[in-house]
Amino acid sequence: MDDARRDDPLLSAGADTAAPLEAPAARTAPPRRFLSSLSARLLVLTIIFVMIAEVVFFTPSVARYRLGFLNDKLATAHLVLTALDVAAQKTGQIDPQLRDNLLSQGRLLGMSVHRPNLPARTFGPAIPSRIPIAYDLRREMFSDNVVNAFETMFRREGYAVIVTGQSPSNPAVLVEAVFDERPLRTELIGYAGRLLTVSALISLLSAMLVYGSIQWLAVRPLRKITLSMTSFQKAPEDPRNIIRPSARADEAGVAERTLATMQQELRRALLQKERLAGVGTAVTKISHDLKNLLATAMLESERLEALPDPEVKRLTAGMVRALDRAVGLSASTLRFAKEGLPVVKKTPLHTAALLADLKDSIQPILKTSTIETRAATDAVFMGDLDLLHRAFENLLRNADEAGAARITLTAMEEGGYQTIHIVDNGPGLLQKARDNLFVPFAGSTRAGGFGLGLPIARELLRVQGGEITLLWTGAQGTCFVVRLPL
Repeated sequence: MDDARRDDPLLSAGADTAAPLEAPAARTAPPRRFLSSLSARLLVLTIIFVMIAEVVFFTPSVARYRLGFLNDKLATAHLVLTALDVAAQKTGQIDPQLRDNLLSQGRLLGMSVHRPNLPARTFGPAIPSRIPIAYDLRREMFSDNVVNAFETMFRREGYAVIVTGQSPSNPAVLVEAVFDERPLRTELIGYAGRLLTVSALISLLSAMLVYGSIQWLAVRPLRKITLSMTSFQKAPEDPRNIIRPSARADEAGVAERTLATMQQELRRALLQKERLAGVGTAVTKISHDLKNLLATAMLESERLEALPDPEVKRLTAGMVRALDRAVGLSASTLRFAKEGLPVVKKTPLHTAALLADLKDSIQPILKTSTIETRAATDAVFMGDLDLLHRAFENLLRNADEAGAARITLTAMEEGGYQTIHIVDNGPGLLQKARDNLFVPFAGSTRAGGFGLGLPIARELLRVQGGEITLLWTGAQGTCFVVRLPL
């Protein structure tokens, strides 16, 4: 095109048609407000996400519109040339007025055409002497198209533009078209505005649909569950505060039914706990008074037992044993009811030293059992020595009173815990004892036992972060496992 412009005097005529365009007025951003409602947040986030998705399609759409505009200019230039050729065949020359009219109707300042085996032809008396912007669609990449499109929209001044490319109607023809950039910028801005408006409407409609769906499917069930939990927390004894689950088969329905079941079970447990607390208070008062009465009965039975009559001694012996058991039960009940959670004072303890200390201090009080200790490792852990002594004393005395001849304490490390296996060769636990293993006053099957040893031992271990479980029991004996965190 540059060579053709130098050879043709028509290309040297004309003047720059640049005219500055006013920049659009800046808009003031609306003040932001904090949205605390979950529903409002979902609505805003949906609009934002849909707008982001629209912006992703906005950029290539604008670039594609610009490319279409430029191709239309090339096609128009080729069409003008064809029309001029047809007219020239009749008259033998090109009519300048027809040429100018065709270029004006196609909004072209000028054009140049290169056809195979034919000399280049240039038309355009209005072509400016300086053309600062040139586009070659044959070499323009997609990224170049995007950048040029946005540069055109945000350029403040209008310039003459020359675009080079193949004719859309005949790829063998190379066309160069010169035109004013301002119509292109105006159409790009208009197209972008329409595209943004449509995107905003789509975003708003999509947000409303998504909002309504989420409101129906998630927010309403969540609000129902939240209100039920809040009401139940204030008055769990009121059955009206238990959620009424819907028949929905999705996750919300499952959550409602699960919450209803949990609330019902918790309500029953709380009512049972209140009843047991009332019974426990009454039993504590009765036990206190009964202990005093039994103490008086014990004194009288001892006086009767001191009489020289053998028949009286025989009759009072059973009564004394029964009174001893009654006094022991009353004392145990009072002690269990009055004792709260023990105060824990942890110190570094060595496993081997702990086992040796337990053996030395507890062995003398056992009747039939012999304690053996085995420490696979000598780990150091934090624990309360006094509470551990009380817990292990209860465990070992239970095994001794059950008739075990040998009790073995084996210490080892397992999964970040210091574990101590307590194995005895006693007769094993009965089914009743296994079913109520850690239930106060219910887990004992031994005559005279109160079933407090294991519950107290577990409580003493749990306040230190430990636990006790029954590993196995049978005719060959019983094994409990104590776990203490390292």
